[in-house]
This record gives sequence, structure tokens and C-alpha cells, in this order.
Amino acid sequence: MKRLIDKPDATPSRKAYALAGVDVDLGNRVKSRIHERVKVTHGPEVLGKVGGFGGLFQPNFRGMKEPVLVSSVDGVGTKLKIAFAANRHDTVGQDLVNHCINDIAVVGAKPLFFLDYIGAERLEPPVFEQLIKGFTKACKAGGCALIGGETAQMPGMYQPGEYDLAGTIVGVVDRRRMIDGSRIKPGDVVIGLASNGLHTNGYSLAREVLFNSLKCKLDGRLPGLVKPLGEELLRVHRNYQPMLAQLPTGLVKGLAHITGGGLLDNLPRTLPADMDAVIDTKSWKVPALFEHIQRGGKIRSEEMYQVFNMGIGMVVIVAAKDQAQTLKLTKGHTIGRVEAGSQVVRLEF
Repeated sequence: MKRLIDKPDATPSRKAYALAGVDVDLGNRVKSRIHERVKVTHGPEVLGKVGGFGGLFQPNFRGMKEPVLVSSVDGVGTKLKIAFAANRHDTVGQDLVNHCINDIAVVGAKPLFFLDYIGAERLEPPVFEQLIKGFTKACKAGGCALIGGETAQMPGMYQPGEYDLAGTIVGVVDRRRMIDGSRIKPGDVVIGLASNGLHTNGYSLAREVLFNSLKCKLDGRLPGLVKPLGEELLRVHRNYQPMLAQLPTGLVKGLAHITGGGLLDNLPRTLPADMDAVIDTKSWKVPALFEHIQRGGKIRSEEMYQVFNMGIGMVVIVAAKDQAQTLKLTKGHTIGRVEAGSQVVRLEF
């Protein structure tokens, strides 16, 4: 019996997977240039190259008696909606790296390596290039190797032109130099380090107020803001770790990264169970953008300090005798004090 064999079509056709929305060949082309970009973040500790099944990192723990690995994972949240609307994607890449670095910096850790995840409706080469540019810029500035990641095309999971980001970081700290808040006592001072805008939190509420209630436009300008609104909202999340790493050993008693939950929910994470932080909200100038959001949304002050950083991106707790030195080294502001209590933040207006 004669076997029937399909005759090849004379004209090339798209692959079935591409017709279903996942273009593997496009993904391979887009990712082929990654290595050249990310190798600027690599030191001798990085073995192999990006693209394998796992990133290889040979750490150097010389000088540490008890090295402790510290890890964290996070995303950028709905700040991505601003990036989509503005068609600018390098800043959110930096945001993700810096946010993760700050999260491990609060225990005194320095970053070792970072891995990213990009999930997209479809890989758009210009967008992908901007994201990688942002990752590598922040990793290089933060002394952190970008050693791998995952890029997934998932049609039906995201709206056309949209994507999601997540990042994982691993760092190290010598156990004897860990910062855990256990030395905090009544009378210690709370020093705030300025944020660079909203950082990566509170964007769902900010977008609702600014674009729906106030009918603002990305290219519009609001009183007190230096840049157009879109640029203000895309300001890059600050990386505080390099500056914190320069502070004298033993100076810092506690650190808190002011992210989602604001001062009210993040500062207690570094306080002992029998201590409160009393914050004088008039001790620093709240940036104008937060004031526009509060007035435009008729939001109570207590909620503002639980949703947004309100201009304070990192909190440092030190002994009163070290206040002047810390202020000089960090360029921060004294925003409060530690008192006996029950591990809560008390706001003074």
C-alpha cells in the first residue's frame, strides 16, 4: 500500500506555536544579545554565561567569620501601568533591582547576584532592550551581578503591549554584623533618608486620584513639580545600600525600607516588641506630589502614611549620641524618637 506523505508547501508558513501567540524564534532573537549587555555586571565570581539552565556564582567570603546568605523577591506593581502609557521601560528595570537591594540592605547585607523574570503578552524587542538596559545599569551601580532570568511569552495572560516584572536577589552579611533592631532602646533617634518620589508603591491609589479624579495627563504639570507628571511618576527608586555600607560598624541599630505599608507598617518590622517609634510628621517637607494625591483623593493623613513613603525611603535608627555623625554621613533628617511601647508607630501631626 502506498504511504501518503504531505507535500511541502512552496511558501514558508508561520509555525503553529507562533500562530497561537508564542513566537519562539522571536524570543531567541531578542534574547541573543543579552550576554553582551549583562556581562558588564559580571566579576570573576560569575562562571559561565547567561542562557544556561542555572546561573553560576562562586562567592568570595574571605574576611567573614560566619557568612549568612540573605534573599528577597519583589516586583514593581502597577507602576508598570505608567511605563506602558509613557512607553518608557528602562526606569522600571532599575526600580526592580534597587528595591530588592534595599530590602536586603536593612539587615546589613551587600548584594551578590540578581535574577529577573519578565512575563509578557508578546516580546517586543525595543521594550525588552530597555528593560535589560535598566537591569544592567542598576546592577552595575549596585555592585550586583545579573546572572540569569526567565522571559515568558504568555498570550491571553496579559493585555497586548503589557508585561509583568519580578526579581530575586541574593546577598551576604557576616552574622556578627547583622542589623536586627535588637539593640534599639528608648531615647534612640529615628533618621529619615529622602525618597525619590513614590518609588514603587501606592501607584494604584495614585493613578486613581491623578488620572481619574483629577483628570491629569502624563505630559501635564502640577504646581510644585519639577518635571511633567509622567516623568515624576517614573522617578527611579533610590538604592541606599552603597551609602549605608559606608557607615561605621555598629553605628546603626535598625533600618527600615519604607515600601508598601509606608512608615506605619514598615518601621515596626525593625522595632523590638516593647518599643514604639514616635514620628514628627512636620520634621520634613513632604514632596508636592503626595500633597496633590492627598487633596485630590480626600485621603486621611493616617492612610497616606500607610500607603506612601511620603518622602522618606529609608529609616535609620541610631543612639542619640551618634545623631550628629549620622546626619552628616547620610544627609538625612531627624524625624522621630524611640519610646517604650508595643511595637507601633505613633504619628505626631
